[in-house]
Amino acid sequence: MIHTVSIWLLAAGFFGAGLFNAIGTSASQSDYARWGYPRWWGRLTGALEMLSAVLIALPATRMIGLALGALIIAAAVLTVLRHRDFSHLVPLGVFVVVIALAGIPA
Repeated sequence: MIHTVSIWLLAAGFFGAGLFNAIGTSASQSDYARWGYPRWWGRLTGALEMLSAVLIALPATRMIGLALGALIIAAAVLTVLRHRDFSHLVPLGVFVVVIALAGIPA
């Protein structure tokens, strides 16, 4: 049951984060700019996050979606550590834990 719940929480989390990044609020755009990324980077990140959510939701592509999601989160963790923007580490840590739970076979 925890496996199933973690899969759906992860899919919803990636889709929500992807939508937030794709819309590109002024706060998220300024974060990306401060980190040295181009203005369109948030849209690319959002699209990849939403793709990961869809892949995670489908059993046939779940492992690909988990791998893509793990790469996205790893890149985000490296970015915030490099720029010492530690306020973003807690939500990223939650994603790491849920990815691990979702990746454990049922």
